[in-house]
Amino acid sequence: QVQLVESGGGLVQAGGSLRLSCAASGRTFSTYAMGWFRQAPGKERDFVARISWSGDKTYYADSVKGRFAVSRDSVENTVYLQMNSLKPEDTAVYYCAAGGWISSPDGMDYWGKGTLVTVSS
Repeated sequence: QVQLVESGGGLVQAGGSLRLSCAASGRTFSTYAMGWFRQAPGKERDFVARISWSGDKTYYADSVKGRFAVSRDSVENTVYLQMNSLKPEDTAVYYCAAGGWISSPDGMDYWGKGTLVTVSS
């Protein structure tokens, strides 16, 4: 079992930055790829970024490429999402998830409860 708790969301102006954290517990955390997803009101949950279990591979959605960066600290069992140059369309609840090296939410095994990011124009 892996438990995930996100933090770091909030209200920010367009062009600003936020760093989300995802604290993980569970002995098998280090064997999972980790992903960030987001869900805006009335929309489906979309892939944002993912990082391999070893931390040496990352992959991003086109909409965030060059603005967001995912990283993981295996000592602290924490995954981060650094979000820069935020846009109003980035407004959503952000979720971290543990699972496979895949962009589909269906491929993830464990989910956090999410943290809300609101970007004002």
